[in-house]
Amino acid sequence: MTIRVLLADDQALLRQAFRTLLDTADDISVVGEAADGAQAVRLTRELHPDVIVMDIRMPETDGITATTQICADPHLRDSRVLVLTTYETDENVAQALRAGASGFIGKGIGAAELLSAVRTIADGETLLSPAATRTLIARFLATPPDGATHTSEKLDVLTPREREMTTLVAQGLSNNEIAEQLFVSPFTVRAHVQRAMNKLHARDRAQLVVIAHQTGLVNHANDRGLP
Repeated sequence: MTIRVLLADDQALLRQAFRTLLDTADDISVVGEAADGAQAVRLTRELHPDVIVMDIRMPETDGITATTQICADPHLRDSRVLVLTTYETDENVAQALRAGASGFIGKGIGAAELLSAVRTIADGETLLSPAATRTLIARFLATPPDGATHTSEKLDVLTPREREMTTLVAQGLSNNEIAEQLFVSPFTVRAHVQRAMNKLHARDRAQLVVIAHQTGLVNHANDRGLP
């Protein structure tokens, strides 16, 4: 299946460079380009791309606002946002994830890494595995923004196994790493994680991580000596 990508960046030369790179892949096709956030939202509603590669700093409507609007639209649930920016600050990452982005990478990455990132996001995964991002999550996402609180009771719908999987996801482990640690198959991990996402109404793994930290699941697990 071909991954349909929308590029959103106010710099035409960068959009052309990304298009040229992505179109070299047999399984990826760029279906549209947006020069600002408002255009990105409009084209997402028209084209329903699988992945939106979104810059943060754009004129008029910025990438965070556009991401918020896209991720809040139930008709766009299958379109996932990959934030690609020069400004890899902690606060930008936190804002992007809170807005609903499924991943966050810097423009300094290589060609192979960008292709891999698009495939990862399209597959429903997230780019929250590096140790630096784990620190970021604990620092900025443990305290929810105004009006978006999650209590520990929210986790009561999860089975013990689903809570365990959610804890490991929140610590930044990939499906393969969790499978290796728990001596199960990656398919089994993915099934448990998906059920946890459905029960908690999480759009993707990134939002699942946010919920896990906001409810205190990760801190509680650490207190009990879990990995």
